[in-house]
Amino acid sequence: MTANFDFLRGQTEYALFSTACIEAERVLATSPAMAAVGSRKAFELAVKWVYSADNTIFMPYKDNLQALIHEPSFKFAVDSQTWNKLPYIIKLGNLAVHTEKAIDRSEAVLSLSALFEFIQWVDYCYGQNYEERSFDEAKIPAEKVILDEAKIKEKDSLIEQKEAEILALRAQVEAMSERFTAEKTQHKEERQFIPGDISEFLTRKKYIDVDLKLLGWVLGDDVREEVPVEGMPNPEGKGYVDYVLYGKDGLPLALIEAKRTSKDPKIGTHQAKLYADCLERMTGRRPILFTTNGFETYLWDDLTSPQRKVSGIFSKADLQKLINRRSQRKALNEIPIDDKITDRYYQKEAIRAVCDSVETGHRKSLLVMATGTGKTRTASSLTDVLSRGGYITNTLFLADRTALVKQAKDDFKNYLPDMSLCNLLSNKDDKNARIVFSTYPTMLNAIDTAKNAEGQRLFSPAHFDLIIIDDAVILGLN
Repeated sequence: MTANFDFLRGQTEYALFSTACIEAERVLATSPAMAAVGSRKAFELAVKWVYSADNTIFMPYKDNLQALIHEPSFKFAVDSQTWNKLPYIIKLGNLAVHTEKAIDRSEAVLSLSALFEFIQWVDYCYGQNYEERSFDEAKIPAEKVILDEAKIKEKDSLIEQKEAEILALRAQVEAMSERFTAEKTQHKEERQFIPGDISEFLTRKKYIDVDLKLLGWVLGDDVREEVPVEGMPNPEGKGYVDYVLYGKDGLPLALIEAKRTSKDPKIGTHQAKLYADCLERMTGRRPILFTTNGFETYLWDDLTSPQRKVSGIFSKADLQKLINRRSQRKALNEIPIDDKITDRYYQKEAIRAVCDSVETGHRKSLLVMATGTGKTRTASSLTDVLSRGGYITNTLFLADRTALVKQAKDDFKNYLPDMSLCNLLSNKDDKNARIVFSTYPTMLNAIDTAKNAEGQRLFSPAHFDLIIIDDAVILGLN
């Protein structure tokens, strides 16, 4: 039987990623984990092929895979329903590479299916012999293949393409980019592309489950599904919460209300609030509310802050931190500014303005300060006030040059001698310090690789409470 990706064989224009796609599918019967890793590798090569082939899609400031798929011109070009499935390929691949969590067949099949849909979109836009195809699990080869045991343990890709070969193939694609770009417009007028439907609940659930696993949650242990609650406003007075996340004390930290992928996740907010009311009456603690459709996630701690969009579910430590902060916060206008750090009136005005903005629920502030007016002093003093006010625990300071990172850390050490500090570039400091200093590429790499004492991801989505971007305007121009 012909496998799903076999149509790529012999299509020389797709040589950059065709072998990777075929191999990812071929190893599934032997190792779902290797199939997940292979799918991620194939997807990365295919994305880079698109950037090389299409003159209307622009390379972002950084060329890691997350940056590539979120670049606005790429995201605008790809069918939105197809794009929504792409982060799952990356997440499951990361789960296989960076954790000891088992990958089951159905998860790897879903990743292959998302990869197949993206390759179909590529062929629809740029291919010479496009035809409508659909992914068929029955076509996945059942025969097991012999794998290198060392590579399995290392979770390495099975694809043996060397970097020089990849660069040469990309150069060939770039040479034909004018043709590919011109033909894409014509193809979209003549062809039809129909994205796959994932409205089925069990499929949506996998998108949520992989987020939970990446952050160290254990289904059936500190995450329970279909949790019964009493006191709902219905004739039976009962309800079932999709997911409840529990802390070390056995009390609920958060609940997750999952909606159909075709629905706005905020639609579930009212239902989530009713469940939170029930759990609070039953346990004495009001959980944080997450609503998600598997693609978009919203968080709401209705005791302290407005609902907001977040990148995904939070870790246990981060949720506990938010729960604790409910009783730790103080009025920021009552926290004195340390004159030993900032004693100029305009520095204090800037700090008070940011604090007022934070207390009214705003999450972003821009300070425009001339050279020599004490930007680093102001940043360290603001960190001090927000910390003493109970608003922040961990701070990230980002700069675009190594020298600026070192200088900022040295200055903060003088201004805040009691704070633990880490220069992420040196690899000598404790990464779990209260204030971390880094360049952008180093931080992006550390997100996937840095672990805490329990072996879990250290820099989780809500690890940092305050992020300071040095020379943000210069970064934007770059």
